[in-house]
Amino acid sequence: MNPKPNIVNLPVYKPGKPIEEVKKELGLDDVIKLASNENPYGSSPSARAAIVAELDNLYLYPDGSAAELTAAVAAHLGVQSDNIIFGCGSDEVIALIARAFFLPGDETIMADQTFSVYKSNAEIEGAVSIEVPLAEGTHDLDAMLARVTDRTKVIWICNPNNPTGTIVPEKALIKFLNAVPAGVMVVLDEAYSEYVTDPSYSNGIKLLDAYPNLVVLRTFSKIYGLAALRIGYGVASPQIISLINKVREPFNTTRLAQVGALAALADQEYVQECRRLNSAGIVQLQDEFKRLGLASFPAHGNFIMVDVQKPAVEVFDALLRRGIIIRAGHQLYPTYIRATVGSAEQNKAFIAALEQVLQEQEVRA
Repeated sequence: MNPKPNIVNLPVYKPGKPIEEVKKELGLDDVIKLASNENPYGSSPSARAAIVAELDNLYLYPDGSAAELTAAVAAHLGVQSDNIIFGCGSDEVIALIARAFFLPGDETIMADQTFSVYKSNAEIEGAVSIEVPLAEGTHDLDAMLARVTDRTKVIWICNPNNPTGTIVPEKALIKFLNAVPAGVMVVLDEAYSEYVTDPSYSNGIKLLDAYPNLVVLRTFSKIYGLAALRIGYGVASPQIISLINKVREPFNTTRLAQVGALAALADQEYVQECRRLNSAGIVQLQDEFKRLGLASFPAHGNFIMVDVQKPAVEVFDALLRRGIIIRAGHQLYPTYIRATVGSAEQNKAFIAALEQVLQEQEVRA
């Protein structure tokens, strides 16, 4: 059976290597995974308790509309329930947007080094991806505007951007939104927004009333520590949400994910503590990079991208053999690696291994 022509050359998404695979492959007992921007402190204890309590209900289908969770998130954000749609991670919401709105030949604009799922889902639907170079690791909004045509359907902005970790300030974002044609959707992916402490950062939720073509994505995978349960959501006008809902599968989030997210959302004290620890970890890593003479992008999420001044893939392999999993292979940044901000102990182990790897490579050079 022949596949759709437009998917033949699509790359398969490659997640960070699993801890279990690395242990088995390399015969290691201790492995630290800093590859997938997971919360090193896990989820709120109350979320874990809620998940355990729900285990007796595994024989029941979930609420397809996630009504209780939707109401809680709406109250937390200050929006209405009909402004929200849930997905199996925010990744699924991205796929649903592509399914609902793209026709073959439509154009979609994104940065040239950003979350790859935007491009893959657009191209599955036959849309044409227009990739605009980042400017010093940050979205070049003026250049993106210059690429808008009458065929442009969606513009994607990852804020903070994955993998560079940079942000688009609120003033720049508002100026951009004012210039985007009303018929072009802007998807603002704020998967890491809860980690941001910079006062110039925009809260996309507050912009929804002024810009009916705006969609904001959030997730429970990052600061809430529920990545294994795969639950994220989109926030937009009721008209947009209604259209996306038409292509959503009926039971796309699980009972465990819904109750876990509900309990996690209620524990904002835990979220604040994770934010504080992450900010301290960023400072810890940035100080160590400076000591090693390595330049890094400003970090606003729970990860940091640093120039190791060596082929990144070689550094990745050497760190892997020492039990540290990071990310490399960013096409436009061949000497950069991306590492999740771990606990203080994990960061210390990562820096020690990185310093050893760089010293050994310097000797061989």
